[in-house]
Amino acid sequence: MIIKKSDGSVIFEFDQNTSGKVYLAGEFNNWNYASTPLKKTPTGKHRVTLHLKPGKYQFRYYTNHQWFNDSHADGVENNNYGSQNSIVVIE
Repeated sequence: MIIKKSDGSVIFEFDQNTSGKVYLAGEFNNWNYASTPLKKTPTGKHRVTLHLKPGKYQFRYYTNHQWFNDSHADGVENNNYGSQNSIVVIE
């Protein structure tokens, strides 16, 4: 789930049950998932907040050697690997 704030920040939330660490990868961090780990909340969700400049960004979540899209994203786009990436648009 993505939650957009009026100050340009975006909360990225991964709410699927997982025993592994969760990371966020996208155009905003050169797809380096290790640079943006999510923190587990007391309710079991994983979250991270980023401040992004206006634009459209592709992203995905990574955990347990698998990629996941965000079903609440602003959309999806095909990628070069035969799957799709989630989209977040910052105005």
